[in-house]
Amino acid sequence: MLDPVQLRSFAAVARARSFTRAAATLRVGQSTVSQHVRRLEATVGRPLLDRDTHSVSLTVDGEAMLEFAATILDAGDRAMAHFRASRVHGRVRFGVSEDLVLTRLPAVLADFRRRHPEVDLELTVGLAGGLERRLDAGELDLMFAKRLPGPDDGRLVVRRDRFVWVGAPGLPLGPGDPVPVVAYPPPSLSRTAAVGALETVGRPWRMACTSGSLSGLRAAALAGLGVLAHAATLVPDGLEVVGDRAGLPELGPVELVLAHGRRRSDPAEALVRSIRTADISPESWTPPNGG
Repeated sequence: MLDPVQLRSFAAVARARSFTRAAATLRVGQSTVSQHVRRLEATVGRPLLDRDTHSVSLTVDGEAMLEFAATILDAGDRAMAHFRASRVHGRVRFGVSEDLVLTRLPAVLADFRRRHPEVDLELTVGLAGGLERRLDAGELDLMFAKRLPGPDDGRLVVRRDRFVWVGAPGLPLGPGDPVPVVAYPPPSLSRTAAVGALETVGRPWRMACTSGSLSGLRAAALAGLGVLAHAATLVPDGLEVVGDRAGLPELGPVELVLAHGRRRSDPAEALVRSIRTADISPESWTPPNGG
C-alpha cells in the first residue's frame, strides 16, 4: 500500500524541485520530507529522485510515480469531500419548474441524494409565477425556475436560453395560417411570450389547448393540436422546433435562475452546489434540432 502522506511529500518535492521549498509548503521539517521520500522509494524498490547538492530531478520511475500520486491523492481528496459533505442534514423546501423536473433535474437530485443522504427534500412543482409567490411568502427555501431577463436582483443565473416554437414533427402549419397555440394557463412566461409575439406581428391565432401540466401540453402538441413556446434546451421528447416554413415570429430570451427564500440554510446551499456542478452547463445543453 502506498502511504498518502509519503505521496504528498514526494509530489511536493517533485513540483518544487527542492526539499526545502517542499517542506515550507507542507509546513513540516525538511528531515520529515526526506524521510517520507526515502520510505516511499523503499516501498516501491526504485529511486524516484536524483539528488545532488544543488538540484533535485525526477527519475523515469519518479515521473511515473508523480502521475500515480496525483491520481491517488485526488481520489482521496474527493472521498474526504464526499464524507464531509454528507454531514449536512435538515430539510429543503425546493420549488422547481415542471419542464426542469422532467428533463435535467432527476440526475441532479440523484447525485444530491448520494452526497447528502441526511437531507430531506420537499419538492414543489409549478409555474414560475406561483413559485415566486411561495418563495416570497416564506413557503420555499430555494427555487429553480425560468424568468425573463431583467435587472440584476442577486439571483444566480444558471443558464441563459431562449424560447422557441415547438410542435409535432411534420405539423401542417403554413406562414399564412392562423396559429393554434398550446399553453399553460396564465400567469405563464411561455404563454405571455407566445401571445405577445403573435400580437406584435399581427398574426392570427387561437388558444387551441390549455393545460396546467407539461405532460398535458406535450400530449396536445404530439396530437397535432398546435404549437407551444418552450425553452430551446428543454424541448420535450417527441417534439421538434417548428421550422421557418411556418413563418412564426421570434420569441425572445429566457433565463433559468436559482433564488433563495427568506433564509439560507446549509441544506439549501448544498443543493445549490449540486445544481451548479451538475452537467447543466451551457456547453452541455445543446438546443434540439439545431434550434
